[in-house]
Amino acid sequence: MVAGFRTFLLLLTLTLLFIWIGQLIAGQTGMMIAFILALAMNFFSYWYSDKIVLSIYRAKPLSPQSAPQVYKAVEELCQQANLPVPRIYYINTEMPNAFATGRNPRNSAICVTRGLLNIMDYEELKGVLGHELAHIKNRDTLIQTIAATIAGAIMVLANMARWAMIFGGYSDDRERGANPLAFLIVAIVAPIAALLIQMAISRQREFHADASGAKFAKNPLGLANALIKLEEYSKHRKYAVHPATAHLFIVNPLKGGGIASLFSTHPPIPVRVERLRKMAV
Repeated sequence: MVAGFRTFLLLLTLTLLFIWIGQLIAGQTGMMIAFILALAMNFFSYWYSDKIVLSIYRAKPLSPQSAPQVYKAVEELCQQANLPVPRIYYINTEMPNAFATGRNPRNSAICVTRGLLNIMDYEELKGVLGHELAHIKNRDTLIQTIAATIAGAIMVLANMARWAMIFGGYSDDRERGANPLAFLIVAIVAPIAALLIQMAISRQREFHADASGAKFAKNPLGLANALIKLEEYSKHRKYAVHPATAHLFIVNPLKGGGIASLFSTHPPIPVRVERLRKMAV
């Protein structure tokens, strides 16, 4: 209950940040436009969250004939978790990863990549799929997608502000509300604030999904071993993903070292692995 209320406050903060940016850029008119856009984005995120994210990555339906092990694992896990079987999608990329999306358990989807299927054995695959089903059961998927939609809009405004600063597209007219300082705040501060809010929403939910998914799979070490593999692959190559959706994946595809890791939307893999190993004892 407390975690749910905290998440609601974070989503509200993200929405208010978007509205505030509109006010900085274009005064009262910009604030009203941003407010209307925020309502529209939340509405469409609720009803079309799965379609939005799947279309971004050009995901295709995965048939039982082409991936029988995936369907077998999902059916076993859904029976254990008391969930309806979600739609299953596939992304044709070497990036080993997976995510879940959808507004509720009856309208949800799991998406896996070619890279993931190539490197996982059956127990590891069950661990990953169990983690994603846990997100669905906990209704994290809707919250994460709404956060991604609003954060993505903030990133777009930030990019517009950067270009406006470069080409001198701001005005000193106070009534319009646009000025160099406002554009600087939008261009630099707003994306960082949006990322920090996304991080706060995502990190604790990843721990919960790890624990629940390991219970569904009845094998915490399967997920632990899968995370170790995914961590190893992420060290050697970066993949082209939309930054606003990075928190949806089981492992951050934009992983960086040094100070960048402090702003990751995911908890450190060694910490997640250690927790799972303790569950297996």
